[in-house]
Amino acid sequence: MTIPEKMAAVLLTGHGGLEKLAYRTDVPVPAPAEGEVLIRVTACGMNNTDVWVREGAYGTEDDPSAISTWRRRGNTLTFPRIQGTDTVGHIVGVGRGIDPARIGERVMVDFSIYNRDDDSLADIDYMGHGRDGGYAEYMALPAENAHVVATDLTDIELATFCCAYLTGERMLERARLATAERVLVTGASGGVGSAIIQLARARGAIPIAVAGPGKEAAMLEIGAEAVVTRGKGDLVEAVHSASRDQPIDVVADLVGGPLFNDLLKILRPEGRYTTAGAIGGPVVQLDLRTMYLKQLELHGSSQGSRADFRRLIGYIESRKIRPLVGGVYPLSEFHRAQTEFMAKNFVGKLVVVPDPG
Repeated sequence: MTIPEKMAAVLLTGHGGLEKLAYRTDVPVPAPAEGEVLIRVTACGMNNTDVWVREGAYGTEDDPSAISTWRRRGNTLTFPRIQGTDTVGHIVGVGRGIDPARIGERVMVDFSIYNRDDDSLADIDYMGHGRDGGYAEYMALPAENAHVVATDLTDIELATFCCAYLTGERMLERARLATAERVLVTGASGGVGSAIIQLARARGAIPIAVAGPGKEAAMLEIGAEAVVTRGKGDLVEAVHSASRDQPIDVVADLVGGPLFNDLLKILRPEGRYTTAGAIGGPVVQLDLRTMYLKQLELHGSSQGSRADFRRLIGYIESRKIRPLVGGVYPLSEFHRAQTEFMAKNFVGKLVVVPDPG
């Protein structure tokens, strides 16, 4: 195919509101460097990280303690930046050193930028932050990050997995969730939460969901053993009732905020707490006595390793997990898509696709 010189893309021009996201049709198409491929993007899933980076929730250049500066001892985010991690597309060009036979492959992108050869995540970045991502018609990326997945799922369906499911898989891996163990999942109706429910079942574990009113049936349908409705009554008592007083081995928390101490109370002695988000508030009060007297483990987690990604592909190919498409939007209506994403009136993932033609 003929590759154009210009493309449509959504540019993040700075920290702030939706006005910092500009839809443009005159963005230069990137050229694949040595060891890279160029893909024509067909779908890209939305994530909380997109919003938090735009809003400066991970820190800004004016904040010397910014979390984002922990990456490689410096902030890799520069403006303008094309965000978008959950990218699916077709290889249309290759850089030097890459076999041209790869042209034509449909690939799912591992969005992680690995700065080490091992599976440590101590020095890791991601596409859409340290380099341009998939909210565009074309994207260049390292060839090793472009993976063919043996599945008949559509491009839109395949774009629902990567960031949310990879994050969830890493959380469960760090917490060592095992067969027949019970895991309590907060924020269960969101992308990562709904992924964890399915990933827990793939491990033979028993997920119990905490979700907002009206989402109970959806949680049961995707595999939750029981559902606790957020905001209705005492959380500790509600979870004990939902688990039939069976112990909670792991808490996979995406909410934080006021729920935090109750979640530690819910855990059995020597239980494991893992978190990769804090949509209810990042600053919490911790009663250290709960932690040390119950001998709890607390794990922070984000993104995933190469091994985690390989397991994710295996789950997709073996149909142990399935896509949850909450909505599809054209790239030109990105503001509407992100507005509805922030409203959280959906289950699963929202996906952005290039405009027709």
